[in-house]
Amino acid sequence: MIKKTLFILFFLTCHIISFSQTEEVSPPDFIKTITFKGSTSQAQLPILRLGEPFSLEFDALTGNEEDFYYKIEYFDFDWKPSQLVKGEYLKGIDNVRIINYLNSLNTYQMYSHYDLRIPNQQTRGLLKSGNYMITIYDDYDEVMFSRKFMIVEDVITVGVQAKRTRNFETINEKQIVNIKINSGSTNLNNPLETIKTLIIQNNNLNTAISDLKPQYTIGRELIYRYDDEASFWAGNEYLNFETKNVRTASLGIQFIDLKDLYHSYLFKQISRKNRPYTWNPDINGNFLVNVIDVDNIDIQADYTLVHFTLKENEFVDKDVYVYGNFNNFTIEDMTRMFYNRESGNYECILKLKQGFYNYKFVTVDLDGNLDEGAISGNFWQTENNYKVLVYYRDLGARFDRLIGFGETNSERIRN
Repeated sequence: MIKKTLFILFFLTCHIISFSQTEEVSPPDFIKTITFKGSTSQAQLPILRLGEPFSLEFDALTGNEEDFYYKIEYFDFDWKPSQLVKGEYLKGIDNVRIINYLNSLNTYQMYSHYDLRIPNQQTRGLLKSGNYMITIYDDYDEVMFSRKFMIVEDVITVGVQAKRTRNFETINEKQIVNIKINSGSTNLNNPLETIKTLIIQNNNLNTAISDLKPQYTIGRELIYRYDDEASFWAGNEYLNFETKNVRTASLGIQFIDLKDLYHSYLFKQISRKNRPYTWNPDINGNFLVNVIDVDNIDIQADYTLVHFTLKENEFVDKDVYVYGNFNNFTIEDMTRMFYNRESGNYECILKLKQGFYNYKFVTVDLDGNLDEGAISGNFWQTENNYKVLVYYRDLGARFDRLIGFGETNSERIRN
């Protein structure tokens, strides 16, 4: 009986530990256009240098000038809570109200634009490299949303190379990523245990490959030349549209109508899975807020109702979603398409701020498995962006430093 009780307690403990990774919280439908901005540009996957200022911006479409607050937490490589206390990674305080916001101007959709800048008078800086999460909540302590971001210190150099897979079964559909880490003058103790890597395709943390071990050590270089373990489905180039001018149809838009808001009707799309690969420039799933003839894009860009249409036979055991970084690659009811049996089309309407957007159509089966290539296809020629993060926890250390960052794309992919 005692052995059985101990087994149950062990099983429950392991179960809790294995599911203790912290996930991001998606925003409600009245929170839109969440963006990070570093010191130089807008980024949907914020990888910042230690000491670099940044801002988190978003819109609240309630029109009530809501009060929002923020807190910042530090995490280990695997997104489990760190052992560090707040004073060890944050200079100053958090858990305070966001005071910088402006109301929209000359727009059909009323909203308030919030701009949280770090460092500020209360939060004077972040002291450690590694994984962070910022959480936004309201007056009632209800979490509105959370976003992950990373801070890197340049200690080592990371070489990244994208190649066509060597697996003949998927040679036309997959790409692999080779990594070379050069520690330079830094002594990395026992790298098989202390070094951890993360490979990210197109800024999407949901499909990242983590914690590959170095296969070879040559002097001060760690070599990673995996095939299957470091392979990604190549996908296809993203579709795109632009709504910077709501008075005339532009890129990807068939026509525009004005009702309560502007309605942008995109050209009907078809499946590209069994069609030849065609290159077209994209920004790998990202988006950029943009509008013409205004002084302040943040508050003068309007929201439009964007109509997506896909000509496709109805899937029996799968749902179809609109997919992209406009909502952090989240699979949610808002982006699920509904099948119109009268027209034979999948349809979806999303409220999006004026700008340039990438998107694709994906399927999710009854078990929750995502298939990015079910409608778009997978082609080894596809241009994808790959980022590699390298973490290090020295022997006896209490946290994972992010000591290196490398980046490449598959535009000139090699066999």
